Amino acid sequence: MLLRIILWLSLALPLLVARPAGAQVLTPTKLGTTVSPATAKVGDEVELIVNARIDPTWHLYATDFDPDLGPTVFAFTFAKSPAYELVGKPKSIGTKKKYDDVFKGDVTYFETTGQIRQRIKVLQPGPLTIKAGVEYQTCTDVDGRCIPGEEALSFGPITVTGTAAAPAKSAPAATTPAVSPAAAAPTAPTPVAAPTILQPETTAVALATPPAAIVTTDSAATVTAAPAAVAAQPTTPSAAATVPASGGSLLGFALLAFLSGLGALLTPCVFPLIPMTVSIFTKGSASRQQGIMKALFYGFSIIFIYVVVGLLTTVLLGADGLNLISTHWLPNLIFFVVFVVFGLSFLGLFEITLPSGMVNKIDAQADRGGWGGVFFMALTLVVVSFSCTGPIVASILTMAAQGERIQPVVGMFGFSLAFALPFMLFALFPTWLKGLPSSGGWLNTVKVVLGFVELMLALKFLSMADLAYHWHLLPRDLYLVLWIALSGLLGLYLLGVFKLSHDSDLAHLSVGRLLMAVLAFGFMTYLVPGLFGAPLPLLAGYLPPQTRQDFTLAAPAAPVTTTVAQPTACEPARYADFLELPHGLPGYFDLAQAQRCAQAQNKPLFIDFTGHACVNCRKMEASVWSDPQVLQRLRDDFVVVALYVDDKAELPRNEWYTSKYDNKEKTTLGKKNADLQLTGFNVNAQPYYVLLDPSAPADLAHTLTPPVAYEPDVNSFVKFLDAGLANYRRQHQPVAKQ
Repeated sequence: MLLRIILWLSLALPLLVARPAGAQVLTPTKLGTTVSPATAKVGDEVELIVNARIDPTWHLYATDFDPDLGPTVFAFTFAKSPAYELVGKPKSIGTKKKYDDVFKGDVTYFETTGQIRQRIKVLQPGPLTIKAGVEYQTCTDVDGRCIPGEEALSFGPITVTGTAAAPAKSAPAATTPAVSPAAAAPTAPTPVAAPTILQPETTAVALATPPAAIVTTDSAATVTAAPAAVAAQPTTPSAAATVPASGGSLLGFALLAFLSGLGALLTPCVFPLIPMTVSIFTKGSASRQQGIMKALFYGFSIIFIYVVVGLLTTVLLGADGLNLISTHWLPNLIFFVVFVVFGLSFLGLFEITLPSGMVNKIDAQADRGGWGGVFFMALTLVVVSFSCTGPIVASILTMAAQGERIQPVVGMFGFSLAFALPFMLFALFPTWLKGLPSSGGWLNTVKVVLGFVELMLALKFLSMADLAYHWHLLPRDLYLVLWIALSGLLGLYLLGVFKLSHDSDLAHLSVGRLLMAVLAFGFMTYLVPGLFGAPLPLLAGYLPPQTRQDFTLAAPAAPVTTTVAQPTACEPARYADFLELPHGLPGYFDLAQAQRCAQAQNKPLFIDFTGHACVNCRKMEASVWSDPQVLQRLRDDFVVVALYVDDKAELPRNEWYTSKYDNKEKTTLGKKNADLQLTGFNVNAQPYYVLLDPSAPADLAHTLTPPVAYEPDVNSFVKFLDAGLANYRRQHQPVAKQ
């Protein structure tokens, strides 16, 4: 009975506290600092260490992923000083990694505890205390809330002995120009440079400092852990055991690579070679045992060759190269072109083959016989089948390059294991060869299907570059139109409506082709509602975000543009050149503008405290705001203002101010909006929705109805909007004359 009560309380307690939790200031991350060592000579290197203690169910984003992806990376702003210079980039120790479906990219983060280290070189003797401002973000998967953080940290004092040394001529990282217009840490006694967002190598090691050793106080965070415990941790990639951040994701990737290897077997370059190659080992050997041994060696040679390719990918690119591939526009455009070329080759436009001279030389080595000949037979297979397996291998290596260092090796092992398995199994059980279907036109059908898939995957790489650099070349609707066209053409091809150059005549439609056609048309049908605003959650990781809608079933329909439409009686919106509201809603991104417009139109304000990195904000916009009941009310009954708390756009100098909440200078649009949310509503989590009389102060005491946070139920959100609108109209109804 007691166990049942405990279980019931564990389930009910989150529901009971869910709403009150939205109306308080949350600090799920506590930071502390230390240095290692605390005593150094001029010219020595010292590590500045930030230890983080993170509340259960929350995670803190680390330093080592693309800062343009969406979530806020942990970023430092160091005070300028001739007494030290930065060495290298900050390192996140003990991170986890996952693919974020909302932001369509890999993010690294800490859970429970985390540590970030920055090396410095001391240049002057004397006691040294280093000031730094940090910006970070903590989120929870329980209800999707995200908390932006900003603190001024102090490292030291460090006792430095020796004679002063001049700083190196290379520009110290402490004075690197800003990458984003975020504000400097205001509490540093010397001028503070704008933060530089750095992307160091990921060093995946366990924390040596136990969570209990991290102690925080109300005034400043300090660490009482012994320096020896901290110094015992590895700080360089060579000293650390680089392991996968997520075993589950690595296993899933290996399974995907294995399935890709099975698919490669069904291509016309490989499938006909299976019985021919196996017969060489079973009939051309002195004994069956020797034939089996050679077949096994042949299979292991295939695995070895592909694993070496994975190793070379890792060694040649390194961690920085892998990160560059996943984030930079140039590699993504190159992969886009490569996938298009391979896709067109699969469709039969041309053949991709390696130079015949190289193939002949390898084949000649295979004729030598013996174990060396078997190895070169395996190498010949890999080379000859390149025109069919090359695109698949490229796909695996491309996906692996956006993950851990070990992923290229794991991917190639999974692919080659599936690729080599039939040769080994059929050598062990030669009677199974009789069950193999004969080669024919179906092999080219498999190749054509892979061609359509390659073309669809190519769009993903173009989209990644397009989103990261705001080119606006491939918006969501155009992306969907191309996928719909490709999947529709694939379905028609499988039904035999048209043929390609290498296809044989289709005497009848097999059940397999029919089922594949059903899948193609089913996928196409699933995509179509996305043109009209459907969120398509199953493809959230592959589609661009919903920022515009070129298609609508409403009649008549006003044209939707990429800029925010404004009511005719109101002024143009500030920041509309880089911010926009979903679903073509008119609105503002500056509270003062929205208040003036709402007063002019006699409407209440709908304040949306949101963020670029807010997962649940996007979910609300996709599943709740898109509902006709909600969308109609927001468009007709309110003036909407979206206040991004994490935007890095710098405010005009005359709008900078010092907050009464934390006595820090606010210099960016995001910090201004975050400060408004804290000072007015004592809340720092997003999403957070407020209904306000435009003539009243922006604070909790003057809201029209209690604000709400994440509310996925459409009916509840409609009731929230209706309650605020009714109260506003009640307060502003004309007074009856006596």
